[in-house]
Amino acid sequence: MAPVPLYPSSTDPTQVSKHSSLPSDSPAGISTSLFPDGIKTSGQHPPLYDQLRPYSDFPKQITGPTVWEARDYVGDGTEKRERWTHQFSEEEIEELSGAADEFLASGRTLTGITQDNFHLPKLATFLSEVREDLLNGKGFILFKGFPVRDWGNSKAAVAYMGLGTYLGYFVSQNGKGHVLGHVKDLGEDATQTDKVRIYRTNARQFFHADDSDLVGLLCIAKALEGGESDIVSVHHVYNVLQAERPDVVETLTKPIWYFDRKGETSVGQEEFIRTSVFYLEKDDGRVYCKWDPYYVKSLARFSDKGIIPPLSAEQLEAAQVLEDTCQRLSLHMILDVGDIQFLSNEHVLHARTEYTDHPPPAPRRHLMRLWLATPEDEGGWKLPFHDSAEKKRGGIQVNDQAPVAMLDAD
Repeated sequence: MAPVPLYPSSTDPTQVSKHSSLPSDSPAGISTSLFPDGIKTSGQHPPLYDQLRPYSDFPKQITGPTVWEARDYVGDGTEKRERWTHQFSEEEIEELSGAADEFLASGRTLTGITQDNFHLPKLATFLSEVREDLLNGKGFILFKGFPVRDWGNSKAAVAYMGLGTYLGYFVSQNGKGHVLGHVKDLGEDATQTDKVRIYRTNARQFFHADDSDLVGLLCIAKALEGGESDIVSVHHVYNVLQAERPDVVETLTKPIWYFDRKGETSVGQEEFIRTSVFYLEKDDGRVYCKWDPYYVKSLARFSDKGIIPPLSAEQLEAAQVLEDTCQRLSLHMILDVGDIQFLSNEHVLHARTEYTDHPPPAPRRHLMRLWLATPEDEGGWKLPFHDSAEKKRGGIQVNDQAPVAMLDAD
């Protein structure tokens, strides 16, 4: 196999992005009968290779509010916990409830929910502050006291998605167009990593970031055992690796990593994307992380045929060191029913422990998930991808699959 240049032009013939020249959120290219809010998810794309930077351009150390340690938020008393949790007040719940009731009465489809038809005049200012902290601060928050049992799944989904519109634009999470996702064990085989998405199993999820700027998880039902959350500051991990294993950081900055698309591709697209794990933002130079070990270790069907190179010993070691370092530095949390966790996918990695569900007829562990996009012109990170300026950048879009918002997993 001929070697692939590390930093080719953006028109690298080994992997050209097959996107249309028409932006995916262009009104001229969108059918509102398919996309009720008038915006289509952009989907997965390779980076602009000529905008990727070599390791020598990366900082030796990162400072600022995105760098945090677990001990900053764990300790006796409530003071540290209150730094990353928010208990909904009665007034806030009333406002969410009223907006949800009004939206339900309108008869609009849930995939058409926007700030314009889900009004939160009092919460809006606070949610703007939350959004800023997610993008440029510590990158996580845990809301508590969302009344899912009182409201039921239908009203809870409306209120949750409506709340989400104040943080970003919801994007499709899979080839079926799910913009309201469901993290639930459907009995699928977690060892079939080239076909199965791990969120549809009860297996451990290693530290990773999703294909969106922000991710939200609303707990509808808990597991009998396990299913607990771990998060870590990418920038703290980066600093530790730079001090302990700069060779690993260098490996993670090289665009030698192939990410599986697991068949969720549009016509003419490659089944994988060659990319880096660590990037630099286009202007500000902040370190951005794109990582999921389940997507880089599921490509034997291509590497065995010589289509792409197999993971090298250097890459396998880097992946393990990254996982081990994340585990060592992580903040552990347990989501109770009615909790909502929002995280940055730019500078926070998250993981989940393996879990066991309650025996029937008790409900299985169930989290409603949102993937949210934050475009450049609305304060989002300036990423080295062609769709960085689009409203619904990232996500997973297969052809013209319309968005879907079901109330349970299928």
